[in-house]
Amino acid sequence: MAMDAREIERLIKQSMPDAQVTIRDLAGDGDHYAATVISSAFKGKTRVQQHQLVYQALKGQMGGVLHALALQTAAPDA
Repeated sequence: MAMDAREIERLIKQSMPDAQVTIRDLAGDGDHYAATVISSAFKGKTRVQQHQLVYQALKGQMGGVLHALALQTAAPDA
């Protein structure tokens, strides 16, 4: 069972309400996505810590209904 892009965005924003989230379905199969997430929650965090926050927001869906997620994360410029 595939995971819908809107559900990915909802889970991320539920955990990080200020997040700007852009999601692309890479293969058209609902299993392989690329996401860009910009959030103040990432300030002062390493890239690994930023990705961990996103994975935590997805509540264990990675590797299950969500097969692959290519992440780009950043804190806002301002």
